[in-house]
Amino acid sequence: MKNITLSAEERLIEAARERARAEKTTLNEQFRLWLAGYADAAGRLQRYDELMPSLRGRVKVGRKLSRDEMNER
Repeated sequence: MKNITLSAEERLIEAARERARAEKTTLNEQFRLWLAGYADAAGRLQRYDELMPSLRGRVKVGRKLSRDEMNER
């Protein structure tokens, strides 16, 4: 595994470390997860594009959803 050096505002680093501690992980681990996702963005989009046609017609809501309902998270 290679080491890299990043620069960021001290307050952001400390806030991120605190959040990582609260989530019982490390800032290093969270960065590795982010980096893996960032590097595989094209692969995720390809898998999404492959999945969506297979779901068409299989999911039934029973009525037309409003714009707000479709955008709820």
